[in-house]
Amino acid sequence: MEFNDVTADGALERAVIESAPDGVMLVDQQGLILMANHAMEQIAGRDRSSLLGQSINILMPPHMHQRHDHMLGHFFAQPTRRPMGVAGNLHLPRPDGTQVPVDISLGHCHVAGLPCAVVFVRDLTDIKRLEEQMHYHATHDSLTGLANRWQFMQQLMYAMSQSARSKRGMGLLLLDLDDFKSINDGHGHAAGDQVLVQAARRMRGILRSGDFLARLGGDEFTVLLPEVRHASDIEHLLSRLRDALAEPFRVNSYTVQMGVSIGVACYPTDAEEGETLMRYADMAMYQAKAAGRNTYAVYHPEMGEKLQERIVIHDRLKVALKENALQLHYQPQVDLRSGRVTSVEALLRWNDPVLGNVPPARFIPVAESTGLILALGEWVMETACRQQAAWAQEGLHLQVAINLSARQLRQPDIAERLSRLLEQTGVNPAAIELEITESEAMADPEQAARLLGHLSDLGVRLALDDFGTGHSSLSYLKALPVQRIKIDREFVRNVTVRESDAKLVSAVIALAHTLGLDVVAEGVETVDQLEFLCECDCEAYQGWLLAKAMPAAELSAWLQQGQTGQGQHPPPEDDLCCCQSK
Repeated sequence: MEFNDVTADGALERAVIESAPDGVMLVDQQGLILMANHAMEQIAGRDRSSLLGQSINILMPPHMHQRHDHMLGHFFAQPTRRPMGVAGNLHLPRPDGTQVPVDISLGHCHVAGLPCAVVFVRDLTDIKRLEEQMHYHATHDSLTGLANRWQFMQQLMYAMSQSARSKRGMGLLLLDLDDFKSINDGHGHAAGDQVLVQAARRMRGILRSGDFLARLGGDEFTVLLPEVRHASDIEHLLSRLRDALAEPFRVNSYTVQMGVSIGVACYPTDAEEGETLMRYADMAMYQAKAAGRNTYAVYHPEMGEKLQERIVIHDRLKVALKENALQLHYQPQVDLRSGRVTSVEALLRWNDPVLGNVPPARFIPVAESTGLILALGEWVMETACRQQAAWAQEGLHLQVAINLSARQLRQPDIAERLSRLLEQTGVNPAAIELEITESEAMADPEQAARLLGHLSDLGVRLALDDFGTGHSSLSYLKALPVQRIKIDREFVRNVTVRESDAKLVSAVIALAHTLGLDVVAEGVETVDQLEFLCECDCEAYQGWLLAKAMPAAELSAWLQQGQTGQGQHPPPEDDLCCCQSK
């Protein structure tokens, strides 16, 4: 069979095939390539003349030839449309020695009465590159380039298992820069960022190659030290770290000086569980601060103040739930196409008569670790639904976004619970949007897809929150029944000052659009950030440029007064969503 015989059906068909962005080939039962389009030439790195009449095996690694011959025979015996391999796991070798990640699907047709396989080949290079960028951002601190909290916790678990097998100890350091807030307040956040970068560089220069340094957030760092059984083993290292961070930092045309408080805990001497070891190092760090700062302290069992604080927070939070003493504030979201506020996000606030104003960063982790997060989540969901119903009666048709914690999402009857609540409150399901974080969804993508499917069947909208901070393969996005994604404030914050973040946000928005998803940008604080998002065709945004989160009555008045996106105050760093730390 000749190439002209294959393409003799007409110019239209040839034009369509030639203009296709994906590679297309026609292969006969012997595995010979009968036709290949221009995109296939580009993907394979070969001209058409070197493809036609050749075995399809030239496009596969040698170790797959025999297996592929068997699979080809099986395909022609049962010719059904099917994917080949697992998405992203196939690589096409080129003559120059490089390999291209590809996605391959097979179709079936007859040409001149003979059965043929239609091979569709998609080049995944750009998608894989974007996945790698997103994975880096999800596992590294964008400012210092150090490992972030998530990667550190993974490394901690691994290091503890290694230490247990080798019978060698491990040291954990928790470092908090002293008086860092005064630098931010006195010189601005840009100056504070420069200090953090320099501090990270100094610590890197002192630590050994096998030590693991991470930034937990803010001005807090942590270090894993292998083969350490007692703090006395690392006294020299602790002194070097303290002295290095006590040296002045050069910021623009001036210098600033501070110190560092270091807490030390050892595995398995002090604790045999990661969370406990972290808590003990944290207790020791606060002891160092109490001792006058710019020093280090080693954990000992009497350091129970931090634990006592958690107990008090837990007990007072139970009382607040019982007495309905919590409050929801709502942050508006603007549709950039219409300029109207169409949605609000529910954010939890707690002002306790004993503890005072308790930020979510203090009580949400306690609720999560004690299981109280389930009762807290139920309260948030019911309160938000009732408020939406009240607004609807007032003629304010706002969609309310409610955050689901990981514990809530894992409840097998979550859909039934929500269904009953929607019926009791009379809320239109389409007026409720449930948000789960990317990390929660990717912890078990198949289970998440199933549970989210049950929720979607109720008619509520679903959103993937904090997108870019998790560890998703982009191929999984299609399997999740979400309608939109929310780009994390950390990436939005830097789009006008860091080219890598700008490219990432732009690429994520474009990808979301190809998947039919809307995009909401979180934490928009400046006009420049907003203009960038508009250029990227982002659908909506929220942040302090528009408005802070406010009580329901205040929001109603704000909307009726026709307020527009005018900033109010710098956002608090611990402004967390109702049932999650972010």
